[in-house]
Amino acid sequence: MSMKFTEEHEWIRLEGDIAIVGVTTHAAEQMGDVVFVELKSAGDTVSKGDEMGVIESVKAASDVYAPVDGEIVEANEAVVANPAMVNEDPQGAAWLYKMKLADASQLDGLMDDAAYAAFVG
Repeated sequence: MSMKFTEEHEWIRLEGDIAIVGVTTHAAEQMGDVVFVELKSAGDTVSKGDEMGVIESVKAASDVYAPVDGEIVEANEAVVANPAMVNEDPQGAAWLYKMKLADASQLDGLMDDAAYAAFVG
């Protein structure tokens, strides 16, 4: 599956029955140098729109929101240890969460690449 995007600049991609979630390249560029990342823990359950972490840059702090309902199965501790990863590879190695989806049909309401490009354009 290709990535889907939210209006809050999160991306989500399915790998089997696990969804990987992070912040978009656009968001990382807007934030500037990221200096701190705080994430929820594995086992936490979130609903779409819930705050699920904070990314702080030299400019501002930005909340990360759950793009869908689900359970966090893994938080990327490498990003917590090295927040600059968010600037280096936001849509790759700097993923934030792996989640089990509660309802995969929620993905249908998110933007595809073209819609997100138009949204930030």
